Amino acid sequence: MSAGINTYKTDLREIFFTLFEQFGFGQVAGQAPFDAWGPDEAKAVLSETYRFAREVLGPLNSVGDREGCRVENGAVFTPTGFKDAWKKLYEQGFKTVGVSPEHGGQGSPMMLQVTVEELLSGANSAFNMYPGLAFGAAEVVAECGTPEQQKQFVERMLNGTWGGTMCLTEPHAGSDVGAAKSTARRNGDGTYNIRGTKIFISGGDHDMAENIIHLVLARIDGASPGTKGLSLFIVPKLRINADGSSGQPNDVGVGSIEHKMGINGSATCVINFGESDNCVGELVGTVEHVGMSQMFKMMNGARIAVGIQGIGLASAAYYNALDYAKDRKQGSHFTKWKDPTAPRAAIIEHPDVRRMLLDIKAHVEGIRSLIIKLAMHLDKARQLAGKDDDAATYHKGQVELLTPLVKAYSSEQAFRLCAQAIQIYGGAGYIQDYPVEQYTRDSKIFSIYEGTTHIQAMDLVGRKMGQAGGMHFQQFMGDVGSFIEAHREHAVYGEAVKSLAAAQEALMASAMVVFGWSQDGSKFPLIPLSANRFLDMMSEVAVGWLLLDAAVIAEKAKGSVSADHPDHAFYEGKKYSALWYARNVLPNVEQAAKMLTIEDTSPMDISDAAFASV
Repeated sequence: MSAGINTYKTDLREIFFTLFEQFGFGQVAGQAPFDAWGPDEAKAVLSETYRFAREVLGPLNSVGDREGCRVENGAVFTPTGFKDAWKKLYEQGFKTVGVSPEHGGQGSPMMLQVTVEELLSGANSAFNMYPGLAFGAAEVVAECGTPEQQKQFVERMLNGTWGGTMCLTEPHAGSDVGAAKSTARRNGDGTYNIRGTKIFISGGDHDMAENIIHLVLARIDGASPGTKGLSLFIVPKLRINADGSSGQPNDVGVGSIEHKMGINGSATCVINFGESDNCVGELVGTVEHVGMSQMFKMMNGARIAVGIQGIGLASAAYYNALDYAKDRKQGSHFTKWKDPTAPRAAIIEHPDVRRMLLDIKAHVEGIRSLIIKLAMHLDKARQLAGKDDDAATYHKGQVELLTPLVKAYSSEQAFRLCAQAIQIYGGAGYIQDYPVEQYTRDSKIFSIYEGTTHIQAMDLVGRKMGQAGGMHFQQFMGDVGSFIEAHREHAVYGEAVKSLAAAQEALMASAMVVFGWSQDGSKFPLIPLSANRFLDMMSEVAVGWLLLDAAVIAEKAKGSVSADHPDHAFYEGKKYSALWYARNVLPNVEQAAKMLTIEDTSPMDISDAAFASV
């Protein structure tokens, strides 16, 4: 693949279907606080975003992968073209589509923002991490900071003047955040001296923004151990002058950058705070020792963002593999495989290639639906707050419940689906002439950062399912059940809906099994041993449901178009995505439920020495 050549592609028709036909964007837009938005405005934004993704970000994807970032004299320099792309990104307003007007944004529904992010991330995940992290950090300050902090930091971080990061991980404290050793010493003027080293800091330094605002977890001298003793601090790379401009260095140094398997255009930094004991930060807000709860506001958004990264790359891999399969001729048609004189067929005619393509297509469409559904819940919760508190609580609860599914299932499937795209290419996919090998390398990190898959699984079974006395989970199951009852006898999808019903029943039975384990201390280890499996089961039920929901909508719409209309074939595609998933994935839920009842503890029973004799 030549440097500077765009390979990103997607299908806006598919995105429009999910946004407008399946989830009713027009029913959310046009009402406060989204009065200025409607389907036409959303389509215009997405069309323009797709142009920018293909013309600006897409050509830089391979450039960033080949060049990576470099450190010179303690400063990070991003790959060729990134700095100009950053400027254009903000000039054209793509990162402020969903930002509140009070902070200089356009105030769109989250449903539109997540689709914009899919296009930007799909075209260049490494680049889009920089503004994404600044956005997340700004949201924390906007929600938790003082009015003065909001005025000083938020708009500059949202409009690209300043970048932003989240600084949790330390060399000895990865997922175990409570073991952090970074310290904060109170100064007489209300500020704090910050000291410590943070690692794996995405976008920890770069040359695209004037300043970088770090959100740093540290322990104030004398605070209690563990996560309860942590506070969150605003620590600029450059100190802020009285007039709000960036001033002198703030004793924040780049120790090094990591050389990684993928996302090479994203600078993953070791950051040293206060090596000269002259790093000054200020508490986010006014309350000490609430750093974890504040940081989790950014973490939850970041986890959704990782799910979006996953769908962006899986979708890009799919459309590239599909084009290659239509063009590449290899072997004869399967009906003539014994005829050596038969003409070579495009590989899309081979059954196994078609199987792989449909598998990717179904997962991409279903995961995108899951992400947009979560965004719809966010939008409705915001609209209904103070008007219908019960309904708003329902929507907020579904956001809580679905977030670990979006993060974990999308990230795990992205890596698998990108690797499957390589398989469609065959040997050609393994070389850098085609983009799918980079997509695969880039996507592996998604299941690791912002909380590993197992952290998401334990969050689901240990926290989210029990919230509100289990009400959120029960409401989710009720939503699936209502769909099943409405369509169990559907002329086209009746059998597939019955498969969904069987999977739902298996999921509910497994939820009761897990609950039983939580009540029996002797069986508690079965929960972490099985949490990932349960998360997969619930994700598969959710995706299977949404694919069938889309197929039912498409079946009805198909009746209004002629057989030669492009939408006829498009709607047929929705049918087979749903049927494939129902027939080939949903049965896994029942099997997984049976495996849970075995209560296998062999990973705990095996001794350390028995793992290997070396």
